[in-house]
Amino acid sequence: MTSVCTMAWIHGRVQGVGFRYSTQREAKRLGLTGYARNRDDGSVEVLACGPTEQVEQLLAWLRAGGPRSATVERVLTEPHHPQKVCTDFAIRY
Repeated sequence: MTSVCTMAWIHGRVQGVGFRYSTQREAKRLGLTGYARNRDDGSVEVLACGPTEQVEQLLAWLRAGGPRSATVERVLTEPHHPQKVCTDFAIRY
């Protein structure tokens, strides 16, 4: 099973709507590690690491709009090679 890390930036109405917590719950359900954090520009940054199929499932969930209270306008992604390995999926501030 191949393991990957992907960085995603989610734009739209994604702050103040429980987006990071819903993302954390979904990522943990999929067995992923990484983090979600708010960015100053109003977007949310997500690092997702784990088996390729599960990372793709999380990205599909993000592109589909995430939690009901959010409005996702676009999701940008790129492969990522973290210098530090995450052991859990955290909310970063």
